[in-house]
Amino acid sequence: MTEFGELKYLDPRSVWRNEARDFTPWLANNIRALGDKLGMELELDSQEAPVGDFSLDLLAKDLGSGRPVVIENQLEATNHEHLGKLLTYAGGLAAQTVIWVAKSLRDEHRQALEWLNQITGPDVSFFGVVVEIIQIDNSKPAYNFRVVVSPNEWQKNKSIARPPVSPRSQAYREFFQALIDELREKHRFTNARAGQPQNWYCFGAGVRGFSYCASFSQGAKTLVILNIDLGDKNHNVWFFKALEGERAQIEKELGESLSWDNPEGSRYCSISSYRPGSINAGRDELDSIREWMIEKLLIFKRVFGPRIKRLKTRKEQSPEDAITATT
Repeated sequence: MTEFGELKYLDPRSVWRNEARDFTPWLANNIRALGDKLGMELELDSQEAPVGDFSLDLLAKDLGSGRPVVIENQLEATNHEHLGKLLTYAGGLAAQTVIWVAKSLRDEHRQALEWLNQITGPDVSFFGVVVEIIQIDNSKPAYNFRVVVSPNEWQKNKSIARPPVSPRSQAYREFFQALIDELREKHRFTNARAGQPQNWYCFGAGVRGFSYCASFSQGAKTLVILNIDLGDKNHNVWFFKALEGERAQIEKELGESLSWDNPEGSRYCSISSYRPGSINAGRDELDSIREWMIEKLLIFKRVFGPRIKRLKTRKEQSPEDAITATT
């Protein structure tokens, strides 16, 4: 007969003693795991982000939509003070995604979040997440994000009149929904779940400031792009030039020449592959474009992923190198 271990739930404070000094920085470093649980590609923007005279625990960005995400965390049961903070921060930052992470979610606060999901528009989402610490016998503790409250899309669509979306925007939404679903279900490339009515979609590259994007552009072109944006032009250019130094080998591994863009007057740098294509194409052509995008995204991850992580380590070990490389 199989013997089972004893499953125990530990007090989160046995792992993180202090909310501000321990838990918030840990959550910042593991924000992608939180996003995976919620079906989003989250990237940290800042800790203790100023909102008027107050400070938000974590400000993030949903890479798929480009929208700000407000995150408040507690190592205790939810309280009224933090509910007020959440609404204040969401209003101050015009955030459409609000996440409340806590040790436990009181019934009245769960009901409040569910009510907010019911009365707000379809593009506004409130999440209540419980962080759990689990241990089997004397094993190492493990964490788990348990989603208690999330938007009911069916209910939102029924109860709130969705703003009109143009046929072109709807075509983008349907195209990228199919692309996201295949990347998630077949290739485990992402945990994102919702396509957007826009001509692009981005995915985290596993290192803050880098993302892989699929896009339709003007001039009937479709692109797969490695975007570089660490919030600082000098840092962006350092990584861009470091990768450009391996251009011959990178393009050999990809089997094609790429477009290397470091435009004057722009903070961003990018490296891209492109082919002809338009969202107005027929179904067969759109299927071909989607297959091409998926193939390129997977190859970009394989070719650029290890290099980005290696360069990040190099930059952290020799920060002066990042300065001299762009001067």
